[in-house]
Amino acid sequence: MPELPEVEVISRNLREGSQTHGLAGMRLLDVSTSWPRHFSQPTYRTYRKHIRGRKILDVGRRGKYITVPLDERTLLIHLRMSGDLHMSQADSPPQRFVRTVFHLEDGWELRFSDARKFGRIHLPKDPSVILGGLGPEPLDDEFTSEVFYTMLQSKKRQIKPLLLDQTFIAGIGNIYADEALHLARIHPLRNSQLLSNSEADRLWISIREVLAHGILRNGASIDWVYRGGDFQNHFRVYSRVDEPCLTCGTPIQRRLVGQRGTYYCPSCQPEVQK
Repeated sequence: MPELPEVEVISRNLREGSQTHGLAGMRLLDVSTSWPRHFSQPTYRTYRKHIRGRKILDVGRRGKYITVPLDERTLLIHLRMSGDLHMSQADSPPQRFVRTVFHLEDGWELRFSDARKFGRIHLPKDPSVILGGLGPEPLDDEFTSEVFYTMLQSKKRQIKPLLLDQTFIAGIGNIYADEALHLARIHPLRNSQLLSNSEADRLWISIREVLAHGILRNGASIDWVYRGGDFQNHFRVYSRVDEPCLTCGTPIQRRLVGQRGTYYCPSCQPEVQK
């Protein structure tokens, strides 16, 4: 699933039009789909009525959502497991697994590829209905080490599942949680409430560092669906089971934590008595 860095890179490319045409300022003419279940709020038929003729004001990100403010309402897109968005000329051959197409002015299209068909498109009257329950953005200035420590103290949960909880922190997924925990030398099963102030500070620094590194590397391309990123070539632990830890040489282990495959170094990240 695309996480904060991948979604940030996609939204940035759509906004800036680094290789094609930027979305901001363009007008939506229509939308077509071969998979009406993409449309959650409202339904596809109602959605078409609302977006025709609407002007795109900007492209941004909130958590794992791509946000597209229009001159009326806000388009929200969640890529889920296998989604991707790309600008194309209307007369260019369709990319593989394109399910939904936003038809734009001047012969451009915004194409939503989604191999597994899990992606969702929302157009709520109030975007806070969808986004209001998300936790803080981990790269925002307001998300300080002190705020993070207070948040951890308010919970009594295993730290890995807590980092994946989008109502706790927005945007972190399996890859970046494992990478941050290893960099901070914290075992994924540690109780969040029992982390010391210094451990919380290390984890705060590590979360921001791995997310920033992921964005710098254009995200991770670990599935044939994605394109362009090379953060997978810089993983410390994720998907490196039995390979040597880059810090101490101990073989990386894998275990299920909260039903998610989790990679860690048993030497650098010792499990302590809870």
